[in-house]
Amino acid sequence: MNYVMSNDGTRIFYEKKGAGPAVILVAAAASDNNDAKRLGELLSEHFTVYNYDRRGRGSSTDTAPYAVEREIEDIEALIQEAGGSAYVFGSSSGAVLALDAANRLGGTKVSKLFLYEPPFIIDDSRAPVPAEYVQHLNELMAGNRRSEAVEYFMTAALGIPAEYVEFMKADPSWQVMEGMAHTLAYDGMIMGSTQSGQPLPTDRWNVDVPVMVMTGENSGAMFHGAASALVDLLPQCEHRMLPGQDHSAVVMAPGVLAPEVSGFLLPSANRIPG
Repeated sequence: MNYVMSNDGTRIFYEKKGAGPAVILVAAAASDNNDAKRLGELLSEHFTVYNYDRRGRGSSTDTAPYAVEREIEDIEALIQEAGGSAYVFGSSSGAVLALDAANRLGGTKVSKLFLYEPPFIIDDSRAPVPAEYVQHLNELMAGNRRSEAVEYFMTAALGIPAEYVEFMKADPSWQVMEGMAHTLAYDGMIMGSTQSGQPLPTDRWNVDVPVMVMTGENSGAMFHGAASALVDLLPQCEHRMLPGQDHSAVVMAPGVLAPEVSGFLLPSANRIPG
């Protein structure tokens, strides 16, 4: 892996594959570059793909104190490495970080956005995330209670029933998530008030570049409502559904997702049929 140095001295490691326009892959909570590895390989047929470890994950280092602005600077450093302009793909809370980056960096640096299922909770389609969510995660990490932090993320943020979480703990992926547990609060800070059950803020994002927000056909109503709300907020935003898929498509169905990403991001003359 290669690395770039972010403004605060944090080393951001990334894998670079392919040739063509640059696209940067922004991971979801409790994920590193491995989760989008297959998607990146498929996209590298048409793009130069920068698949990176967000700060505090995988090979990348971390620098306290955390601020969302530091993660935007990480993306900016990758864009500079890519030549000064790039497309950005983000999934789940990583989609919200990608949107924040586009807002802060502007259209000359982030020329298009592809957002897969930003997890906004803007109505009563499911229970809101507790107001003390980030504070409680930080308290758990202060006591090095990593497994409890992952469990809290699963139940409070993802809405997974507690009885299912007990089965998930037996899977090797649980230990991987424990290793990234200290970054769960980071994604909580990125989400901010957007999981409170209230409408999206009208003044957070001033993004006037082409944006695709995609949801899985089989995903919950909250994701479809969130996508529709973004379409209402952003001047160049459209919403499509990915047939037969749900929130796990980046990991479980990259072969279905990749053509959709390529078809939207590629210049119109080079778009993939269908």
